[in-house]
Amino acid sequence: MKLVRRISFLLILSAVMLGLGGYGALKAEEFFYPNKYQNQERYTTGKQTARTAKQAISKEQEEPEEEQVIEASVEGKPVVTADTLYLVETVDLSEGKVEEQEETLPFKYIGLDREGLLNELSFYDSNPPLAERELGFETIELTAFSKDRIAVCKYYRPKKENKGFYLMVADHFIVVYEEDKKTLYMNTDILLEDLDDDLQAQIICGKYMENEEALYHFLESYSS
Repeated sequence: MKLVRRISFLLILSAVMLGLGGYGALKAEEFFYPNKYQNQERYTTGKQTARTAKQAISKEQEEPEEEQVIEASVEGKPVVTADTLYLVETVDLSEGKVEEQEETLPFKYIGLDREGLLNELSFYDSNPPLAERELGFETIELTAFSKDRIAVCKYYRPKKENKGFYLMVADHFIVVYEEDKKTLYMNTDILLEDLDDDLQAQIICGKYMENEEALYHFLESYSS
């Protein structure tokens, strides 16, 4: 019995000594090589971090990209653009002449819709440029409107010049010259002697008639 106890005690003692020896060796290795376990820990941590990042990237790549939704703009009212064709029709109210030609689109018309263009033309109609007034401008109207083509019609009534004439004498008959007194306008069958003395004196010196209306009124009054 004593022998068994001794053997058990020796075994326990041996195990304790072995454990103390191993612990002491581990501590000694830690003391002499302090970076060994730190590098190993960093390597393990870095490896785990890289694995986590890789998983996150894979997950992001696997997720379907959200479809970009682009709302189609609803086409509104047509407006004038820089490419819009601009046609201008001019009407001579005095002679009934009509001409049409393409002109450069005024910059201020760009971006206007039909209502905006009508307002702009209304202002132009009320306040035409001086050059237009001299041409006898009467009015303007919009005749066609689209984003590709707009057309306007301008009406003119040219002012007639007050063209004067001179009554003169040639071979005892009254003749009519234009305002330059050199260009013969017409011959008449009115004899100078058939007129009163005062009127004869005026015609001999060259009687001025301010316009066609006055001229024809005189000719009708004294023609036979």
